[in-house]
Amino acid sequence: MADLELDHSIPARLTEDDQRLSLAGSLEKQDLAPVNDDNVHEGLEFPTDEELATLRRVSDALPWTAYIIAVVELAERFSVNFIQQPLPPGSRTGAGGAYGQSGALGGGQRLSTGLITFYQFWAYICPITGAYIADTYWGRYKTICWSVALAILGHVIMIISAIPGIIGEKASTALFILSLIVTGTGTGGFKSNISPLVAEQYQRTKPFIITTKSGERVIVDPIKTTSRIYMYFYFFINVGALVGRVTMVYAEKFVGYWLAFTLPTVVFFISPLFLWWGHGRYRVSSPAGSVLGTALRLWRYALRGRWSWNPVRCIRQLTADDFWESAKPSKVVGEKPKWMKFDDNWVDEVRRGFKACSVFAWFPIYWLCYSQLNNNLTSQAATLSTHGLPNDILSNLDPLTLIIFIPICDSLIYPALARRGWRFTALKKVAWGFATGSAAMIWAAVVQYYIYKTSPCGDYASTCVDSGGNPLVSPLNVWIQTGSYVLIAFSEIFASITGLEYAFTKAPKNMRSLVMSMYLFTTAFSAALGEAFVSLSTDPLLIWNYGSIAILAGVTGIVFWLSVRKLDKEEDKLNNLTEGQSGFLEKVQVQPVS
Repeated sequence: MADLELDHSIPARLTEDDQRLSLAGSLEKQDLAPVNDDNVHEGLEFPTDEELATLRRVSDALPWTAYIIAVVELAERFSVNFIQQPLPPGSRTGAGGAYGQSGALGGGQRLSTGLITFYQFWAYICPITGAYIADTYWGRYKTICWSVALAILGHVIMIISAIPGIIGEKASTALFILSLIVTGTGTGGFKSNISPLVAEQYQRTKPFIITTKSGERVIVDPIKTTSRIYMYFYFFINVGALVGRVTMVYAEKFVGYWLAFTLPTVVFFISPLFLWWGHGRYRVSSPAGSVLGTALRLWRYALRGRWSWNPVRCIRQLTADDFWESAKPSKVVGEKPKWMKFDDNWVDEVRRGFKACSVFAWFPIYWLCYSQLNNNLTSQAATLSTHGLPNDILSNLDPLTLIIFIPICDSLIYPALARRGWRFTALKKVAWGFATGSAAMIWAAVVQYYIYKTSPCGDYASTCVDSGGNPLVSPLNVWIQTGSYVLIAFSEIFASITGLEYAFTKAPKNMRSLVMSMYLFTTAFSAALGEAFVSLSTDPLLIWNYGSIAILAGVTGIVFWLSVRKLDKEEDKLNNLTEGQSGFLEKVQVQPVS
């Protein structure tokens, strides 16, 4: 570890590859004091346009409070097998034992895919309500606390659906569906607020220059820092996911679903303790009133005179570079509307937020690839030779890959690209996310082809049983699925993590939860779109399922990049906008939270 020589006497340390910067000395005083632009950026040297284009960029120190919040995301787990597979003969808990298949409701692959798709839709449409409540009334911290309480109730209902005497009965199905609705409501309430609260713990917003001991001038980039915060936020979530999934899989197989559902519930009960501990320690944003209404009024104001019955002209006018200029207060001729309490800079921030939402509009196709991990790929594993392993153990390759490769991308791959002068910007990462997601689906389609070719029942592999009702599977080893899970994990690093970063960095400060909810809503929209693929989620159509999603993702990724190339060139300009004033209370600060 080599010490840095910093201008303005800011102590810091750099890793051996000069990529990760630790400004511990300059940050330690800020944990207990209100933070504003005056003291966060005091005494720093800011880069010129030429330096922004030429100097290497590194990340700042990562605030430790960001990772304490991540524990809330650790416990969202349930089982595909519980829905799809029937209760094993003689079992009162759903456990299948060493050689049997665990199950409970016996709904088949279509019902399991349909219910999980519904849950994804519900859990990712609720963030819009959670974001509105947080940004307008309660603030993020209070909204998260109430949402966690609701999610815990949903988990308790899920445990009741799996206890002996109820499991496998009609009441079990009803209770399980109710638990999905209640859990999804709570989950949606905190998802749109956790991510902004995590990144909000870091306060610097402007890139600044430091000089290393070797004499190299580098830019400490807040965007790279935010990107890194979300990478390790995702890392810790997947540590919890890996531990939770492995313990759940073996609990359902050898003990029963009541224990499998109890384990994540116990973890969730830890969340309120961390939230209570963080009371008064987290940096939080005050609710800012009805910012959404003002933003929509601003958008309608900018639309004036731009509609046309000629579709070509209409699109050209709605996407013109000066679309938002006429809505700036300084450009208004005569008396301003009463609601126009903001300045020109806030209009630029809203424009940036709308641009981010236009990027998110492409994500539903990406999520179609990712959602296969939670249903169809697990079902596919049940038709392969598992050699005693639970069929849903393979899904843990996804979080395992993320745990391994997130640090590798942060410490090796991304710095190597930067040293060669290639800026791997957010939009480039998303385009690569589409490509790797498509590749994962191609892998799954090829595996499915060989399953049909080698299964004793041919194209009806998922319902193949012998005369005694015992399942018959393909002789192919279940580990041939590995490629799909690894490729999906890489697509998450490129697209999913970057989406969180993009939503936070491009949103106006008083609309961060709302813009984050728009990003999460793309998952809900994808789930609704995925219902169209439920009819393909059964034999003998599964090759068409994976193949069509692969083509959609591949083509969408190409069109996406062609459509955002111009926006990608504006990355620095968008990131370095001067913060606007919207007329609302919006400063981020350490404050009492009730």
